[in-house]
Amino acid sequence: MRFQVVYVPIGVGTYEMVSAHESFDSSTKLLKSIDESIIVPDDILLTVDAVGEFLDDKDPDLVILQNITFANAAYASEVLRRFDSPILLWTIREPIIDGTRLRSNSLTGAYSAANAICAFRGEGNFEHVFGAADEDTTKTQIAATIAAAKVKKQLTELKMSSIGHTPQGFGFGRALDAEMLSSFGVRLESIEARELINRAKGYTDEECEADLAEAKEKVVGLDAMPEQNIKDFARLYKAYKGYVEENGIGAISSRCWPDFFTEFGTPVCMVLSLLNAVNVPASCEADAYGALSMYIGTAFTNMATFFGDPVSMDEKENTITLWHCGMAACNLARKDTGACVGVHPNRKIGPVMDFGCEASKEATIFRIGRTPEGTFRFFIAEGEVLDKPKQFNGASIVVKTDDSAEKIVKETIRSGWEPHYVVIYKKIAAELEKLANMLGMEVVRY
Repeated sequence: MRFQVVYVPIGVGTYEMVSAHESFDSSTKLLKSIDESIIVPDDILLTVDAVGEFLDDKDPDLVILQNITFANAAYASEVLRRFDSPILLWTIREPIIDGTRLRSNSLTGAYSAANAICAFRGEGNFEHVFGAADEDTTKTQIAATIAAAKVKKQLTELKMSSIGHTPQGFGFGRALDAEMLSSFGVRLESIEARELINRAKGYTDEECEADLAEAKEKVVGLDAMPEQNIKDFARLYKAYKGYVEENGIGAISSRCWPDFFTEFGTPVCMVLSLLNAVNVPASCEADAYGALSMYIGTAFTNMATFFGDPVSMDEKENTITLWHCGMAACNLARKDTGACVGVHPNRKIGPVMDFGCEASKEATIFRIGRTPEGTFRFFIAEGEVLDKPKQFNGASIVVKTDDSAEKIVKETIRSGWEPHYVVIYKKIAAELEKLANMLGMEVVRY
């Protein structure tokens, strides 16, 4: 993926240039420490014409516009008239306050630039950081913005697939291809679940030997399942893997019940688990926005995410337990048990995943939700995954939230949030919030 960040340091030469060049050098050093590929000019851009010449051959996915000194709105306007990419406006601190001349006046420059940005794009359609290059919070905020812009770019290259329809009463997960494309830049294709079921039925045992061997290396107890279910799982896994690879699919939302129990005789749960473990996000119950939430979590962390329902809340412990029937990524299992295989808790057919998830000091609960009015919103809550055994048959994870678990549960219910959430094994609330801002979506953060 081609991803381009362009640093645009602006100023005017009548300000104090010694401090200005010190700020330019330290800012460049900081940006290169975050991402060596960030494009920087040779010097501060001191005229509008210099800004234009520097940008002539650029096609940025993010512009970092920094007032090294004050510069009027024409400088920002030169950027805005060329690109519609996200903008991070970086304001530096006044380098010296000693009762003499104003050396930088970056803050007033930020007001001028922000006024122009809002005139072009509307209020709030940019990111802003205030701080010197040697401040930790400055680096953290800039890195989070770059990460968000990169994921936004990745979404425009993502091809998702909805395999089958949502079950009755699960319409919250349905997505329109045009809406997915216009809102997120994601291409969505749809096929019937029976297409992959029929494909799976066409494989011989010999053709699936490698797929079965791969699964046995990753899970515990598969051999305890009935032989026919083991063979059918391998066929289904091969069918899903083949479909994903042949069509360049980056994430899937798959129908699961009742078809795979009634029409095929073996659940799809463990198939989705193994796909999740190799960072092909795969939700069940055909929840397309759940799969997209999983993809975003994986894109930020390069790790599998957990997908499930909030099923229990403990006010004293300040925890929320999330659970699902058995499609959690096998590499999220506790190390002391491994990724155990069991039977579906309701249908009593296997193989499905049956384990508690490993602990983590950092976690983020996340969901792309849809309001009753049809707009999108991001649910974000940080916390940690506790060291807990399996809570129920299936796969479970216990999250101690930084904010009140009781408050989160009560308010999300009252606000009509969906019943599926993603748990990401890292605290990335800042990155997710910036991504939502770039997409023009509401943020509900706890």
